[in-house]
Amino acid sequence: MSEIDLARAVGFREDDHPVTWNKRDLLIYAVGIGAKHNDYSLVNELDQSWAPFPTYPVVLSFKGVEQDVVDFRKLLTGGKKAPGLPKFDPNRIVHASQSIEVLKPLPSVSGSGWKIQRRIVSVSENKSGIIVDQESVLVDGQGTAYAKLYSSSFNLGSKATGSNFSKRIAGAPQAKPIPKDRKPDWVVRDQTSPQQAIMYRLSGDYNALHIDPRIGQAAGFGGVILHGLSSFGFAARGILSAIGGNDPHTLKYFGLRFTSPVKPGDALETSVWEVGPGPNGTTEVTFETKNLSTGKVCLGAGIAYVKKAEKSKL
Repeated sequence: MSEIDLARAVGFREDDHPVTWNKRDLLIYAVGIGAKHNDYSLVNELDQSWAPFPTYPVVLSFKGVEQDVVDFRKLLTGGKKAPGLPKFDPNRIVHASQSIEVLKPLPSVSGSGWKIQRRIVSVSENKSGIIVDQESVLVDGQGTAYAKLYSSSFNLGSKATGSNFSKRIAGAPQAKPIPKDRKPDWVVRDQTSPQQAIMYRLSGDYNALHIDPRIGQAAGFGGVILHGLSSFGFAARGILSAIGGNDPHTLKYFGLRFTSPVKPGDALETSVWEVGPGPNGTTEVTFETKNLSTGKVCLGAGIAYVKKAEKSKL
């Protein structure tokens, strides 16, 4: 059997990844995704409405159990290797998509025994490279699942056979198309700060691309870019504010594709369309986020299931 055989990688389970967090981690994350001084349900742990922001688990694969700086390079090289995949260039790996399904509300402090269980659920190859999709499930010490996440990485320029290939065993819900016949039901504008990447990295993603301008220049970005998962959080927070009354418990599913970079200090505009009822009393929306500083869509194919507040802002 050939050493490179993409089909062999599908279904591969990594070692369980222990994780922990506390209230301080949750507060740092909220600021990293742009929470403001009066977003009491996100930034003031003494407020009665405060709760962990529902997308927080996206950082845990980076943070693990650490309360100190994490060596990002070791994250890329550690752990068991999936069979059948070629060696990927870490400098040419792009985060292509991310989703999270909230199964149960997070506790404010993890305690012991929490872990992420991960498996590869899809591999595809095209002329531009190889895309690997991973499913991650956050479970407590008793094995109860709290969140299910899907993420895809695009390995630019990688080749296995040089021909098209695709195999999938699971995946996230996909967004419905943006309605072309009507304006968005909600439009949310926000502003990242020049310090946004400095703040967000404290949640666990210490990739030098987001702090050292020389790395970003060498990669063709013209300097530091903001973490995609910070922009992800900005959009989730905006939708939560517009539709869910800023109640962290109202967001049940959130997913999107990363389509162009954002730099710290860029302005963002998220346009949201209601497209039908979602599961369990939620509303399904389709959205996209435009980087107003470049004019490009930076987050596309957005989908969310949100429980509407009685009066959601237009």
